Amino acid sequence: MAKNYDDLARDIIAHVGGEDNVLSLGHCITRLRFYLKDESKADTDYLAEREGIVTVVQAGGQYQVVIGNHVNEVYEAILANSRIKGTAGGAEDGESEEEPQPKGNLLDRFIALMSGLFQPILAVLAGAGVLKGLAALLVISGVSNTSGLYMVVQAAGDGFFQFLPMALALTAARKFKSSEFIALAVAGAMLYPSLVNPTDAEPLMVLFKGTLFESEIYMTFLGIPMILQSYYSTVVPVIFAVWFAGKVEKLAKKIIPDVIKLALVPAFTLLIAVPVSVMLIGPISSWAASIVGGAIGNIIDYNTTIAYTIVGGLWQILVMFGLHWGLVPIMYNNYATQGFDTVLVGSFGASFAQIGVLLAVILKTKESKVKQIGWPAFVTGIFGITEPSIYGVTLPMKTPFIISCVAAALSGTLGGFLKLVSYTSGGLGVFKYPTFLDPEGINTMNVWNGVLVSVFAFVLGFVMMMFVKVPRLYGKKAVENEKKATSDSVPAAVQSDDLTSPLTGEVKALADVPDPVFSTGAMGPGAAVEPTVGKVLAPADATVSLVFPTKHAIGLVTDSGAELLIHIGMDTVNLEGKYFTAHVDKDQKVKRGDSLIDFDIEAIKKAGYSVTTPIIVTNAAEYLEIQTTTSSSVTPEDLLLTLTK
Repeated sequence: MAKNYDDLARDIIAHVGGEDNVLSLGHCITRLRFYLKDESKADTDYLAEREGIVTVVQAGGQYQVVIGNHVNEVYEAILANSRIKGTAGGAEDGESEEEPQPKGNLLDRFIALMSGLFQPILAVLAGAGVLKGLAALLVISGVSNTSGLYMVVQAAGDGFFQFLPMALALTAARKFKSSEFIALAVAGAMLYPSLVNPTDAEPLMVLFKGTLFESEIYMTFLGIPMILQSYYSTVVPVIFAVWFAGKVEKLAKKIIPDVIKLALVPAFTLLIAVPVSVMLIGPISSWAASIVGGAIGNIIDYNTTIAYTIVGGLWQILVMFGLHWGLVPIMYNNYATQGFDTVLVGSFGASFAQIGVLLAVILKTKESKVKQIGWPAFVTGIFGITEPSIYGVTLPMKTPFIISCVAAALSGTLGGFLKLVSYTSGGLGVFKYPTFLDPEGINTMNVWNGVLVSVFAFVLGFVMMMFVKVPRLYGKKAVENEKKATSDSVPAAVQSDDLTSPLTGEVKALADVPDPVFSTGAMGPGAAVEPTVGKVLAPADATVSLVFPTKHAIGLVTDSGAELLIHIGMDTVNLEGKYFTAHVDKDQKVKRGDSLIDFDIEAIKKAGYSVTTPIIVTNAAEYLEIQTTTSSSVTPEDLLLTLTK
């Protein structure tokens, strides 16, 4: 007898904010995809724990409720119990519609974008941060900063941070569904040494001389003055540039004949996108930084403590947008005229506030993945490298990031009250302490004031966060103790089920799949394959339990009882069946090696989608152990998974 999903459907509608909060609803092979007017009205915690729901994912402007293999039944029940109109990928009309954009709350959409772009690179970011800290420790221990040992370790750590725009260009291109390599070329142009440090010669001219927007011009483009800016280690500029390049690329594909598209689309895109991005982003970044610098400078003249408070509270946001550069000239001018700085020193407590908040999150959260990201981020944060903490944990959670800004602002207030100053530039985190030493030995309490400010920021951030509920980052609460698959008694017999690979290609861990529903194991364990041949074959004798209407996913129940989900690509439901051909129907019996689905790898990639294919065991609780092959590549003749009962 078919299960009734009406109660679940009504419950989901109520807890996504009601019918009136739903702009549209679609679904793919495992999840309901809501576009909501206001995501804050949805009760994510309730839905993530509700029986019948695997987890909740908020990404790319979508509110995704992961159901599992019976998503189609729940979807139909929602339509039957509401006035919500469906736009599922399996709609029979086959019309392709633009994804509706959620209204309002630009801040939430910006945070979701930033978090999504940083998620794939967090592990490397944290690892590189550890190496930067190690390089600083080498110098403190007496190793020369010109030695080969220091230079190699520093390059291994700092190289990724220096060229962070390259990594963000890659993830941004995936997000905006544009060419990854064109995006890398745009980022490479923005980091090109001659455009960052053009010359030591005298400037050709000075624009807006004597004003806040005074800009030295060292080169022109077709007679137009270029205001050059350094984009090393920046975040927002390259994201804008890649977004713009994606728009130009789409235009180029429409107007350039097919016979010459291969070379001319990239050439046309770069010729337009690079000059426009450099010439727009440069002035905007430079002038915005000048405004920030001028405002803070005026506040310092009025009241140093207020300036310290503002710089401390806004520092992490200023760095995110590259606006902190407006304060750097003031800092160096202070060193030259008065021998110490009273500008950037106001931001000193920000990194300590950040890791204080982060530690509280790590200790309170039940999500194992947050802990996995959090601990390495905490270590790098001690050395002042807070990007893994900000982009991996606190900014996506929002509340912890706000608390860290408040704690940093109050630590700035304390720094201003204590008249904290720095006598040299350089150093982050705990390595900032030496800059507080007065070379003349007069201000002996200054370094202890610096220690007090950092401890205050850390403790305040930690305590404030301990009194606040930790938001869930991945939706479903992590279980501390795994359920045992069997009773304590030894089973009478051990049964194994060997599954061959349904694809030819490179084997990947599920954790490397760019979708948290798969990478976190929410749908179950398994493996992923980056296919090199566009054919899906049956991995065992089985019955087809589901063929999704858009043909991008298929469910199987093997003759030995294993329930499998093969999901071709990421977000390929949006292709609405284009480039996919199914050779089987639901309830059809298949033999190992039978052809299930053909798909066009190159066409899917050109459309902007990943073809990474997870193979998931959805009834994993029935097995004692699920082992993945140790081979790096497989063919349909090779073993991929071994399931042991």
